[in-house]
Amino acid sequence: MSRAHKYHQPNAPNIFPEGPDSDIELDLQELGPRGSSENGKALGNNNGQRGHSAAVENSGHIPLQNLRASRLRSSGRRTRKLDRGQEDAESSVGAAEEPNYETDLADSSEAYNIGDATPLLHSDVHEQTARARSGLFWHRFHLPKFLSRSSGYTSIEDESADVDVRTSESGTPRSINIGQHPARRFPPNAVSNAKYTPWSFLPRTLYNEFSFFINMYFLLVSLSQIIKPLRIGVLWSYIVPLAFVLTITLGKEAFDDIARRRRDSEANKELYTILRLRDVSKDSLKRNNRSGKALRLGKTRTRSGTANQQRLDAIEEEEENVGHNSSGMSNIEMDEIHVRSRDLKVGDVVKLGKGQRVPADLIILKSLTTESAVASTLLHDTNAESAIPLNLLDSQTVEGPKAALDITETLPEQPKARRNPLASGDHDRVGETFIRTDQLDGETDWKLRLASPLTQSLDPRDFIMLTIVAGKPVKKVNEFVGKIELTSRKKDLLSQHPPLESNPVDQTRKVLTAPLTIDNTAWANTVLASSTTVLAVVVYTGAQTRQALSTSASRSKVGLLELEINNLTKLLCALTLTLSAVLVGLQYYYTKSELPWYVSVTRFLILFSTIIPISLRVNLDLGKSVYAWFIERDHDMPGAVVRTSTIPEDLGRIEYLLSDKTGTLTQNEMDLRKIHVGTVSYANEAMEEVSSYVRQGFSNTSSTEVNESSMLVTPSSLLNASSTSGTATRTRREIGCRVRDVVLALALCHNVTPITEEVDGNIVTAYQASSPDEIAIVRWTESVGLRVVHRDRHSIALQSVDSSRVVVRVRILDVFPFTSEGKRMGIIVQYLQGAESSVTSLTELGEIWFYQKGADTVMTTIVAANDWLDEETANMAREGLRTLVVGRRKLSSQQYADFASSYKEASMSLRSREANMAQSIRTHLEYNLELLGVTGVEDKLQENVKPSLELLRNAGIKIWMLTGDKVETARCVAISSKLVSRAQHIHTITSLHTLARSTATAASDTLSLLAANPDSTALLIDGDSLSHLLKHHRHAFISLAVLLPAVIACRCSPTQKADIALLIRAYTKKRIACVGDGGNDVSMIQAADVGVGIVGKEGRQASLAADFSITQFHHLTKLLLWHGRNSYKRSAKLAQFVIHRGLLISVCQTVYSVATHYEPNALFRDWLLIGYSTVYTQFSVFSLVLDRDVDEALANLYPELYKELTPGTSLSYKTFCLWLLVSVYQGTIIQYLSQFLVGSATSPSLLAVSFTALVINELVMVAMAVTTWHWIMVASILGTAAIYIGSVPFMGTYFDLVFVWSWGFVWRVVAILGVSLVPPYVIRVVGRTLRPPSYRKVRGV
Repeated sequence: MSRAHKYHQPNAPNIFPEGPDSDIELDLQELGPRGSSENGKALGNNNGQRGHSAAVENSGHIPLQNLRASRLRSSGRRTRKLDRGQEDAESSVGAAEEPNYETDLADSSEAYNIGDATPLLHSDVHEQTARARSGLFWHRFHLPKFLSRSSGYTSIEDESADVDVRTSESGTPRSINIGQHPARRFPPNAVSNAKYTPWSFLPRTLYNEFSFFINMYFLLVSLSQIIKPLRIGVLWSYIVPLAFVLTITLGKEAFDDIARRRRDSEANKELYTILRLRDVSKDSLKRNNRSGKALRLGKTRTRSGTANQQRLDAIEEEEENVGHNSSGMSNIEMDEIHVRSRDLKVGDVVKLGKGQRVPADLIILKSLTTESAVASTLLHDTNAESAIPLNLLDSQTVEGPKAALDITETLPEQPKARRNPLASGDHDRVGETFIRTDQLDGETDWKLRLASPLTQSLDPRDFIMLTIVAGKPVKKVNEFVGKIELTSRKKDLLSQHPPLESNPVDQTRKVLTAPLTIDNTAWANTVLASSTTVLAVVVYTGAQTRQALSTSASRSKVGLLELEINNLTKLLCALTLTLSAVLVGLQYYYTKSELPWYVSVTRFLILFSTIIPISLRVNLDLGKSVYAWFIERDHDMPGAVVRTSTIPEDLGRIEYLLSDKTGTLTQNEMDLRKIHVGTVSYANEAMEEVSSYVRQGFSNTSSTEVNESSMLVTPSSLLNASSTSGTATRTRREIGCRVRDVVLALALCHNVTPITEEVDGNIVTAYQASSPDEIAIVRWTESVGLRVVHRDRHSIALQSVDSSRVVVRVRILDVFPFTSEGKRMGIIVQYLQGAESSVTSLTELGEIWFYQKGADTVMTTIVAANDWLDEETANMAREGLRTLVVGRRKLSSQQYADFASSYKEASMSLRSREANMAQSIRTHLEYNLELLGVTGVEDKLQENVKPSLELLRNAGIKIWMLTGDKVETARCVAISSKLVSRAQHIHTITSLHTLARSTATAASDTLSLLAANPDSTALLIDGDSLSHLLKHHRHAFISLAVLLPAVIACRCSPTQKADIALLIRAYTKKRIACVGDGGNDVSMIQAADVGVGIVGKEGRQASLAADFSITQFHHLTKLLLWHGRNSYKRSAKLAQFVIHRGLLISVCQTVYSVATHYEPNALFRDWLLIGYSTVYTQFSVFSLVLDRDVDEALANLYPELYKELTPGTSLSYKTFCLWLLVSVYQGTIIQYLSQFLVGSATSPSLLAVSFTALVINELVMVAMAVTTWHWIMVASILGTAAIYIGSVPFMGTYFDLVFVWSWGFVWRVVAILGVSLVPPYVIRVVGRTLRPPSYRKVRGV
């Protein structure tokens, strides 16, 4: 177990005696090489310790090199280059070799050239030699054992403080010398949501494109035209369409990916302040290096007194020049420079302020409050010494019993000229700060983070003496193992951190270590929440951060409609092959062909290639761009961005919606809405009555003079004041007393710290805490008249808002923080009595009270019997409020002494410590508490969340809420947001993994209960139970969960969210959408078929990684029910018409081949073939992307219209067969009647009639399919007809122009079109009349 040490100021006087181990009286044998067998043996045997430490202990002397300060010395005879681990051991001072920040810190791995005479900062030269001899590398560093949460730090030689990292989960560690960039290449600190790299773009996109059967088919058709016997027409007529399709598709992918890179670049260019440390004694170092080298190379090896004295004088002079200046401070200068986020390197010291996002994974070195920064000048100007109590164990321990060690130290006067503005003030010694992690793990509670006591008191210029050993990058966001080492450059610096007298440490040790845990970290994408200035060092960057490791790689998404069309093209190909084989068989049966059968089959396949229209992909891709344009230009959805334009049709096919909670459904802003005190409830305007009661109890003072102090209030004085009030009835006095008691309890029972900060030149008071609930409650107490003005680890002061006087002062005796298991928090306080001005002596100690608040599920058994608690908490829960039950208990001095003794004994137990401590609290405190009241806190929902969820539910979408927050919080939000309706029962599954250990059938029984009534049951499950079910009952759980109308999963990690999305996709084969706003939602968003990111207050990471970006959750309803529905129906209709267009011309080709004795000759060649699918039909067919069957109001009024689309009825095998029959009928009629009316199958007149009928037939079919006309549709149809008529005079090569300009041509075309179009139209009208579609019903037509 690590030992606690006294904690002294950086400039505390040196307490080391000049004994035989001091560097003033060195044994001259230490100046020689370490060649003795004894030392060599010690160095060669590491045994889990550093080589130089073993040498020191075995030799009994301090090697001279270990007392050197500054950079490590390299042997002049050494020619091989050190590996990364050795470079870590011999890293030079980063300030001595000043990095070139003006060149974007590009050369982060530059090796320093260290000369023989370079003075040393670390004492690792012989350690390096020992490792080289034993074949051990840098992974032989040892991490400290974390047997306790003590913040004490130990000497590196203390074997009990180390544990072999090979047994640690963190694996091989990395060693980071602060202020300098390591030689090892670490990944750049850049955010990247791009799908492709410049090298992978073409291979990946071409693979994706040719994985579609239609593209592969046309590639083979195009290549076949190189073979002369298979050639039909000119080669370019086949190559150009394929090349055009690929160019459009690849260009769109490139455009989307370039846009992603630009957005990533904006995030990566965000500026951050880092500290650059420079050694201003560089020239002095060089002079001393030359002097030291001359001494070492001197031929005189005598041990005479004169020679010894000269050598020692030179050594001391070198140390003085290297390590310190005349005032005793370091020669390291510190500059603040601004760098881009992507240019941050491992080892950089970053300066962060309130509200700033953490750009990389950091270790906190120092934390300074804003208050201390404002008052630093006053603090630094004082010459008086002050005694400050400091509890090192408390500074490192977030939960658990308080340490019994209080150390009082005296702060010496600091030289004003050298005082650093970033130095710690007295009240900054603990190094506390709060961060928000909701974008990392989804938890809304603020997290307390601490600077290591080893670094909190250091001047930032002394950070250059620190080395951090951290584990390898891992996914676990709640775990971290590491240590920090302080290597002194001069013996008196070590005296800043002397050991306790009861734990003496060898004065010769030069390295102090302290453990690093998760409490000392700030991971990337978290936000600094408190009003502090934090100095932290970068340990992991880019792809190695916890955030990046928890994020799955982006993938290329393909829409369900495209997969369905791909299957249809395979069916068309089979149809083409069958038709070709039949025609070749008939050819060989009736005639004798000169071509081999396989050549004839291939030529027919090429002739019928139009059945599989290559323009289909082009039309669909262009349609997607139009839909994206509509979404981004929608005035009701400002800020909407389409980042993946290949899947807009999937927005109309969503059946499962997975949503985050914090920042997505809620604003994460708490507000106390209701309070109940047993007989009366207060909410809204009734809060004014609460304020009046508080003013009566806390605003009255014993003096009328403003300058005179008021008497402090205690619960007993409140009760006496109420009983002596004669103006009110007894009932009102009792109610007023209860109201004041509950307000007082809420103002004291919390972990909120008030802070003052300057905003626009005004000093304002803000609150910081680990939970937004507690801040909401404290703000409410202030709004009703009782303000928390001071809070530290030892005391709380409350001020009357009305009189601006401090009316309550208490000492904090014990705090029992909130835990997920306990679901409650408590505090024991002792009131101070008398006049407010006399309490500074701490002599007038009064009543001791125990206050507790918690969830009603646990507080019901703790408070005294009552008849209203269960009913009132149920009422608040139905309103979606987060309920907290408040109670209190008065303790006598003897009762508290008994508890303190029992609790201390429990805290010292080695086994079942937590259980024993909890039992002590239950035995002495948690029984028969006086029930004061119940509070209802509302987590404010995003705008229009309730109607949005109702619309989505009515549209047939099953909604899952996945959050990292607590079970109680998720339950309240699910109810308040109407995710769970009043008619639905919430089935809760928690701690199933624990229950399963004792009951083998626990999981099966739970699922059986859930399956009893799945239609009206919502599931609420925690992350551990979910993991257990997915591991042991995967199929049974998912088959049941997908049937439920709503599922709420709590305490989910980012990886779990993504796994759930993938599991639903794999099991149901349905389209799922995931929506979130934080970095912890990125994996889920990328795993979904459709990822929707919300641009929120917490950043844009989810938005950047999503397929669609919106600014409000309620925009999702329009995105799905309007834009998604229209996109799918339009693309389905567009695909049907493109397939119909290709089938028509292929059927005409078939009829022509039969008429020409089954010869594989082309009916339409060259321009006719290309022009038909482009300029003569393209614009009219593509104009269908503007069609709509209902307007937006009806789509929102009847969300059931959306539900009809999810099975994919708009484009199915049924609709395909119907269009196939129509195409066969019309193609046969057009070609057969053309041949019949013209009287010849080979004349140019036939070509003119049949081709003209084809074009006009397609234009009329488009007009018949339009539901809502748009002026562009009219223009495209009439314009296409005009273009065709205008081009006919230029087609003399194909048509008989004389015949075209005759009446015979006109009546033949009209007759053919009448027979071709009238029957399909009549059937269409009759079908709509007998079975009208839903959209015609709601439109009333």
